[in-house]
Amino acid sequence: MINFEEELKKFHPSLEIEDAEEAIYNQDLTDMADILVAMLKDMKEEE
Repeated sequence: MINFEEELKKFHPSLEIEDAEEAIYNQDLTDMADILVAMLKDMKEEE
């Protein structure tokens, strides 16, 4: 039978997942609000 307490003691998170999480959170992604702000700024400059 599996001893879950012992298995949990052996558990170590995958380094790949931690690296991926850091890369995702550190990205500066452009969203729709950024695009709309840029478009409005361009329209004002053209006037």
